[in-house]
Order: sequence, then C-alpha cells, then structure tokens
Amino acid sequence: MSGLNLLARGKPGFPPPERALREPNGLLAVGGELNPDWLLTAYRHGVFPWFEDDRGPLLWWSPDPRAILYPDAIKTSRSLAKRLRNGGFRVTLDTAFRSVIEGCAESRVRAGRTENGTWITQKMIDAYTELHEIGFAHSVEVWREDQLVGGLYGVSLGRMFFGESMFSREKDASKVALSCLCRQMCRWDYPLIDCQVSNPHLASLGAIELPRSEFIAKIEWNADQPTRQGTWRMEFDTLL
Repeated sequence: MSGLNLLARGKPGFPPPERALREPNGLLAVGGELNPDWLLTAYRHGVFPWFEDDRGPLLWWSPDPRAILYPDAIKTSRSLAKRLRNGGFRVTLDTAFRSVIEGCAESRVRAGRTENGTWITQKMIDAYTELHEIGFAHSVEVWREDQLVGGLYGVSLGRMFFGESMFSREKDASKVALSCLCRQMCRWDYPLIDCQVSNPHLASLGAIELPRSEFIAKIEWNADQPTRQGTWRMEFDTLL
C-alpha cells in the first residue's frame, strides 16, 4: 500500500480520487474521523468509508469504475411487480432509521460476508444515526403490519442519493424498498443513486458502471444542487 494517503484528525479533507490505489481497487486514504463533518465531506467528493473493525483504522474509498443506478431505469421483473401490487407491504421513509441500519448489519452477520461478520460496525451505526438526526441520512422501511421486514439506508446531498446497504427478512423486501425509493427519486427529479460497487444483485435491478472520472464529474455538478435536508416522507399512497 505504498503511496497511501494518511489523514490527520481534525478538519476533514481528502486527496483527489484519482490518487486512489488500483489494488485494492479504490482505497484512497486511511485515518481521519467518523462523524458527520467527515462523512459529508467524503460524500461531497465521491468518497465513502468501508472497514471491518472499530479497533482498526478508518479506510476511505473511491473505486473505479463506480456502480450507479438511474432511478427511472430500475428493472422491475414480473414477480417484483406482483410483489409490489399484492405483497401486503407498507413502505415508509425515515420512521425507523436505526432499526434499518441495525437490520443491515444483522443480515451481513447472518450471511457471513466478512471475517468479522459485518462492516457496519457500532461506530458506523452511531455516526450514520447522528447524520440522520441532522437530516442528511435517510432510510426506507418495508413493513408487514407492524413488523420491519426490509429496508435500506443512505445519504442524500444535492440531488443525489448515496446508497449504503439494504436488507430483507422476507423475499424481495429490499427490492421493494429500492423500487419505492426510485419512484420517490423520480418524483423529486433526482437523476442518480450511487451504488458504490457493482454486484450481480444490483446489476439485475439495473445498476451500471461508470468510469470514476464520469462519476466525479456528476459529483461536481451535484455540488451546486440544493439538498433536501430533514425528515423525508413518501409522496404517494400506493406501491404502484
């Protein structure tokens, strides 16, 4: 990891994304702090935190290529469309943020996706919950009656939504969450959802990859857009 950028604590700041390592892909910097100021600065520059253990250093990433989803291009299969119409779900925004992020962490533990179970550590949960409390981090909740069965969370700046993680306790619940988020993003004229790194699940829903340079150009455009800060609410009553 020669040439890796080391960050001091205090005032947040990041090197240009093009200085990120090729291997591991996108590792840009180590250090800094995990709090709202650092997180907002990171997302404004197309950077996000990703690490596995609160005892280790903070790692900041800007991979190339970057996975994104255009909200009006989400793929809705026949089975998902049926689930949206007749699945008996209720979908809300910003009503159970901490429960959603904890659900995402638990789902990764069950899946054994990292050596230590999850990259959504307790410090991550606390930092993003604080970001939610000041109106920049948001959640989508999917309910079966009064039980939370799925959802997703992320950060909104300007007219972009930076997705972080999603989970399901019932079949297709996370897809329902993403579908409803896309519908709301279209209603608010948000052109892009950041998905960070592609995987087959995201690709099946319509996510594509952009060269990092193109993604950063979109980030720079987004810097001049107003942020919809505060508590979000769904602006439609039905799933379809």
